[in-house]
Amino acid sequence: MEGKDRTNAAPFDQHQGPHDLMQLVGFHVAGEEFGLEILRVQEIIRLQPLTRVPNSPALVAGVINLRGKVIPVIALRRCFGLEDRPHDKQTRIVVGEVNGSVLGFIVDSVSEVLRLPVETIEPPPHLGKREREYVSGVGKLDDRLLILLDLDRLMSDAEKALVQAAAH
Repeated sequence: MEGKDRTNAAPFDQHQGPHDLMQLVGFHVAGEEFGLEILRVQEIIRLQPLTRVPNSPALVAGVINLRGKVIPVIALRRCFGLEDRPHDKQTRIVVGEVNGSVLGFIVDSVSEVLRLPVETIEPPPHLGKREREYVSGVGKLDDRLLILLDLDRLMSDAEKALVQAAAH
């Protein structure tokens, strides 16, 4: 079996051993496959009617009432600079904690829970300086690549403040 001796591969997290697995929630946006650490995901729900908040940032699609709590919902397509597309039966909201706040993220579809060997995760490629680097790594899973997102760095500080204001 190839790949047993991977002494040249830099592990994703230096504190984890070579045979550790990272559990991820896999989802799709615009045909690309992404992953979030499963511990960051509180739940995955079907798309609900969104209430648009006036003067909220463009990336905020609206807010939802989730068991009595108002949660801002972010359109990941907008975060990535992509055009919106009509929602369908596969569209989901991934609810997770970001910098101490609960937010929802609209994704095109959720695929599966993945177990990715840590040694197959590479650092993100440097494609130029960006205002925010939200890709924490790229995982290799069979013949596919999985883009790992860092939710804490997905939005700028100014956007985070505006999103918080939209929820109150």
